Order: sequence, then C-alpha cells, then structure tokens
Amino acid sequence: MKALYKSAFFLIVLLLPLITQAQKQKSKAQLEKEKKENLNRIKEANRILQQTKVQKEASIGQLNAIQEKISVQKGVISTISREIKLLESGMKETEGIVGELQADLESLKAEYATMVYAASKTANSYNKLMFVFAADSFNQMVRRLRYLQQYSEARKKQVEQINKVQVALTGQLRTLESQREEKRGLLDKQMVENKNLLSLRTQQDGMIQKLSKQEEQLKREVAQRQQAVKKLDNLIADIVKEEMARAARAAREEGRATSGSASKITLTPEAALISSSFAGNKGRLAWPVDRGFISQKFGRHNHPVLKGVVTQNNGIDIQTSQGEPARAIFEGKVLTVASVPGMNNIVMVQHGEYFVVYAKLRTVSVKEGQDVKPKDVIGTVYTDANGTTELQFQLWKNNTNLNPESWIRPK
Repeated sequence: MKALYKSAFFLIVLLLPLITQAQKQKSKAQLEKEKKENLNRIKEANRILQQTKVQKEASIGQLNAIQEKISVQKGVISTISREIKLLESGMKETEGIVGELQADLESLKAEYATMVYAASKTANSYNKLMFVFAADSFNQMVRRLRYLQQYSEARKKQVEQINKVQVALTGQLRTLESQREEKRGLLDKQMVENKNLLSLRTQQDGMIQKLSKQEEQLKREVAQRQQAVKKLDNLIADIVKEEMARAARAAREEGRATSGSASKITLTPEAALISSSFAGNKGRLAWPVDRGFISQKFGRHNHPVLKGVVTQNNGIDIQTSQGEPARAIFEGKVLTVASVPGMNNIVMVQHGEYFVVYAKLRTVSVKEGQDVKPKDVIGTVYTDANGTTELQFQLWKNNTNLNPESWIRPK
C-alpha cells in the first residue's frame, strides 16, 4: 500500500505542473500582450506630444497627451503587479511540491536503509542458502526463493524510485530559482515604471502651471468651442429633423406604414437591416482613426486648468497624429457634408436610425449620398494652430445623443 501511495503521489507531482502550466502560460501571455499594447500606446501618445510641442510650448493638447501617458503608465504598473502575483502563486505551488518531494525522498531513503540493514543479515551466499535449505518442505523452499528474489527486486525499485524523486526535486528547485530570478526582474521593472510615472506627474504639474498663466486665452478658447458646439448641435438637429420628414414622406408615397413615433425615422427594409446590424455591433465598432486616444470623454467635465469651468461634450474628442485619416466605422450613406466655424469640415453618415458625425476635418474625401463601407476614408483630421490634431466624434440615434465610447471597441 505504501509503495502504491508513493507511486501515486509521484505521478501527481509530475502531472500537476503540466495541468496548471497551460493555464498559467495563458494568463502570462495575456498579461504580456496587455503590457505590450500599453507600451505601444505610450509611444503613440509620446509621438503626438512631440508633434504638439513643435507649434507651442504649452497647450491643452500637450496636457491631454501627458495625461494619456499617465493613464497608460498606471496600466503598465498594474500589469506588472499582476504578473508578480501570478508568479508568486506559481512559486508557492513550486515550494509546496519541493517540500513534498523532500519529505518523500527522506521517507524513501529511510525505507531503503531499513531494507539494506535487513539484507545485511543475510549478506553472504552461505546464509542465503541456509535460509533456503532450512525449509521444512519443498513448497516452503520455493516460497523462500521467491521471497529472496522479490526482496532483491524491491530494493532495485526502491533505488529507482529514489533516483526519480531526486531528479524531480532537482527540476523543481531549478524552476523555483528561475521563478525567483524572474520576480527580481519584475520588481526592478516595477521600480523603473514607478519612476517614469513620477516623472510624468511632474511634467503634468509643470504643464498645468504654464497653462495657468494663459488663463484669459484659455477662457477665450472655451467660449469659442462652446459657440462651435452650439452651431454643430443646431446643424445636427436640423439635419435629423429633415431626414425624419423626408423618410416619412417617402414612406407615405410608397404606401408604407408611418404609425411610429414622430421622433423616430421611418426606415425602409434595407435601412432597417443596416440599423439592426449597427446596433448589434455595439462595443465592437471600428475606431474612426487608426491611431490616437480619447482626449475628452462624453458628457460634462471640469476644465483641466480653469477652476470652476465646466465643459459639455456631446461626443468624444480623439487626439491623433497629424495628417491622420478619419474612417467610416460601419457601412452607411453620407447624409451631409458641411462646414461649421470652430469645427471645420464635418461629415454625417447615416446607418439606418443611427447617425455618426465626424467633425474637425481638414479635408473631406466623400460626397453627399455616397455609400461607404467600414474603414473607407472620410477625410483627414484637422490640426489647429497649437499643433493639436483632434477629431470630434459623435453618435446619435434619431434625435438622441449617445456616448460613442461605449459603441466602439476598447483599445
């Protein structure tokens, strides 16, 4: 029974790391991927930051880029912390296996020592022969011969078992040392990244101090933006209202029912299919630009520098690189191409009862009535006098404003 237990335990010791290794490798690979993506985002934010510095010493665009780097830097540190916790879990498991193997090895050696001591009493051939021939019967003699043979084989198996456990123990000790070395490396990385975060916070504080000296200019910029936002909102409202009226007229002319709400567009079967498909892809829609970060989220926000000043964003602002193309996020039809002071060129694309607005475009590559597919170029994003390249991106369902960030896929 004891030999069976030892064999079973040894099998578990060998298989347990293999069973959990796949899970750990998957978790580690996910963390490595996440860390790599975050480091790429930091590089992208740094490139955008350098472009804004060319035009002006301090700007809101630069502050946004620094804040994006801080946010992503926190993600890098968090990922490293999770890597350390995962490694510590593995080390604890390895230490447990090492302890069990060491105890098993000591037990096997003790058993083997007992066997050797017992065998030493009949060590020479004469004693063995005497033991065999002293049997009372032929059957007893056969049983004694078989016993000596089995005892010899048991000693050999015990040696083999000791060697196997010794090899397994050596392997686990190497694994443990490797894990300890990896942990030391991760702790060093964590220290470096914490220093980088501290440096970014210092840059952020310095940028805010510089911008605080430009209070009057910043107030003018906020006022100009509010005016531009109001004009854009009025334009969008008028366009949606006109489209609702046009769709209702077309439905009546074609004999289709128009008993729906007055605040809802009457859709053709084809448009209804696109609308349903658009809604079904919520959270998975493509980004309107290939590179960049959300510099201002949807809704009301305190100004990053001016105290007591609150701004309203009916979409999201995406800061990107100079000359970056804006792309369609889904199949649809270009409803409007227009120009709004403070928002430059705008393009409005209809996806059934959903409308996507691309504002702050330098150039436009589409025309009204044109069908577009995902990733089709809408135009290029505008770069302002401060060197900030930023797209204003909005999403509407009929005449209701939605948060675009919850519709596009996470970065």
